[in-house]
Amino acid sequence: MDPQSFSRKTPKIRHRCVACYKMFNRRQHLVEHMKISHHSVHQPRCGVCLKHCKSLESVREHLNVPDHLFKGDCKAIFSKRGCTLCLRIFDEATALAEHTNKCHLSAPLPLGPASQGNEVNASRTHGVNTRLKVKKAVAIDCEMVGGGDDGSIDLCASVCMVDEDEKVILSTHVQPQLPVTDYRHEVTGLTQDDLKDGMPLEVVREKVLAVLCGGHNDGAGRLLLVGHDLRHDLNCLKLQYPSHLLRDTAKYVPLMKTNLVSQSLRYLTRSYLGYKIQSGKHEPYEDCVSSMRLYKRMRDQEHGKAEGNGLNLWKQSDLEKMKPEDLYHNSKSEYRCWCLDRP
Repeated sequence: MDPQSFSRKTPKIRHRCVACYKMFNRRQHLVEHMKISHHSVHQPRCGVCLKHCKSLESVREHLNVPDHLFKGDCKAIFSKRGCTLCLRIFDEATALAEHTNKCHLSAPLPLGPASQGNEVNASRTHGVNTRLKVKKAVAIDCEMVGGGDDGSIDLCASVCMVDEDEKVILSTHVQPQLPVTDYRHEVTGLTQDDLKDGMPLEVVREKVLAVLCGGHNDGAGRLLLVGHDLRHDLNCLKLQYPSHLLRDTAKYVPLMKTNLVSQSLRYLTRSYLGYKIQSGKHEPYEDCVSSMRLYKRMRDQEHGKAEGNGLNLWKQSDLEKMKPEDLYHNSKSEYRCWCLDRP
């Protein structure tokens, strides 16, 4: 037989990623794929076929669009036994129904005149509610008004902080640091009268730090700070905080879009908690609670323990000798999973 004819009939050995099921003609290409994909037990994955994805939005797409890489019936199974919020799969319809009742949350009640005389209103009036027991994490949200000739300069106008139990720690209006040229009333709901009795920014910043640093003045953070686009809030407060203590729902990879661009808090709340926010004026308390709920939902996921310390610690020649399963077990996530925050 002609050698060339024989080689054409010999099937090529293909190398399959055990995490996302992509196929590669050469082992070195599989190794390079594993290095840049950072597959690990902490990565979002389909509850049916266990395919790993970059983000939960990628899992949603996989469950709703036919997947040419996997010939299973994930879409059909998910439509019958899957939770549309957390994307878990259940064996029975009754178990799914019970779970849905717990997974689908209601919007937090707004702070307002009806709460006069209780802890919430006392916190809004006096600044920090010292009667609350702060746990491991607190959430923060700031509302800004506009300064400058065109109103484009962000000025901190209100601040809210809540603990893990959604109790208010701090809720106050803030005195403008510059003349306000745009109260952004359609979004903030704020007026000149709201801000005239607000706290000075310096006082607010000291109170925020007192909470985050456990009442100490050494500047060392002791609590995790949760929020959405925290960089914006911290800049507004002229405050710095250690990056390893920030839990930002806008920057957390599993909550980002398929192309790893940030989602809005409004979208995340509707898609993962089941209720709408910011349908009218923005309420800092509502945004605080929603960020905290998202954080706790991600933190409470059980992924198991990752074994690997990363593929970059290995020689390329050694990696190319490994089986696909071994490559996966030695791989390491590129972000710190929030499930690791659990005690």
